[in-house]
Amino acid sequence: MKFGLVGAGKIGKLRAKAVARTPGSSLVAVFDVNRNSAEQVGRETGARVSASLDELMQVPMDALIISSPVHLHVEACLLAFQRGLHVLCEKPLTHTVETSRQVVRAAADAGRVLAVGFNLRYYPAFRFIKDAIADGKIGTLDHLRVFGGHEGLPKFDAEWQYRAPESGGGAMWDVGIHMTDLARYFLGEVTEVYGSMTERVWNVPGSEDNAIAVFRNPQGIAASYQATWIEWKGYGIAVEAYGDRGMVRGEYAPMRNLLITQDRPGGERRVQRHRYPGIMLREKLRSWQTTALLSFIDELKDFEALVGGSNGKTRIADGVAGLRAAEIADAVRKSTTTGMAVRLPPYGAST
Repeated sequence: MKFGLVGAGKIGKLRAKAVARTPGSSLVAVFDVNRNSAEQVGRETGARVSASLDELMQVPMDALIISSPVHLHVEACLLAFQRGLHVLCEKPLTHTVETSRQVVRAAADAGRVLAVGFNLRYYPAFRFIKDAIADGKIGTLDHLRVFGGHEGLPKFDAEWQYRAPESGGGAMWDVGIHMTDLARYFLGEVTEVYGSMTERVWNVPGSEDNAIAVFRNPQGIAASYQATWIEWKGYGIAVEAYGDRGMVRGEYAPMRNLLITQDRPGGERRVQRHRYPGIMLREKLRSWQTTALLSFIDELKDFEALVGGSNGKTRIADGVAGLRAAEIADAVRKSTTTGMAVRLPPYGAST
């Protein structure tokens, strides 16, 4: 497959490397408003450096990878579908619910594949959880606990990354967007949301410092959720799934798992721990980007399988997953205002 790339920042450069390291794939064009960044990608990959989005769209290609600032995703997505291209878009899909719906509709009307970069699905700790639930290792799922956070504004390189409306919102649109997706991925769907947002620490209007919520799927299985920008001890994410025959936990960083199983409630417990020392050493020597890159490669392979019409099982998030993550964040804000739960229409089993 031939790919174009919009956005050659930190994540865009990793996306370019993922294409270069995926057999049968090539990056043929790149555009960034910072031409120096685009030229660096061009030198490393042989991609043509375009002076504008329109110029990039003139280059023959099969699909577009979008890693630009979130408020610029809409234009690039719509142009790509008009040109008949498939799209792999960085999360969040867009910066509003309505524009996310617009992009999902455009993909469907064009008959093109739209995928969203929820790459944590490919991290070993969270793959382990998904597989443990699917394989029945913890019995029937009863509930989830989901957490993601970091210190907040000092983590960001540019204002658009945290300032609404360009960012979409605060913690739920940043680290929390991944956790929202994982909650839905493990629950199967989210159709009811109740929660509370606050903006008392960083005081950025429309960008929540903290969001605490309860999500429920159509079967009534619940997830407790928190996304925060006031996790003073640093970046961390964790998911726990509890069933009637045990529990499974996944964390990052560092990457690790805990699995506790039993034949019956209250029975003898069997404990397994996985610590991934190879990942920890590699990240210490060469940074977290090495793990992100491997997840991008796996995600890209699944994307190409979808484009190729594969009926095999993939982990990749589709456009509806990106839309539902935005709808859930919006629902928590509405619930904060009304004090009531917000119901969402079901889309079906999450992908």
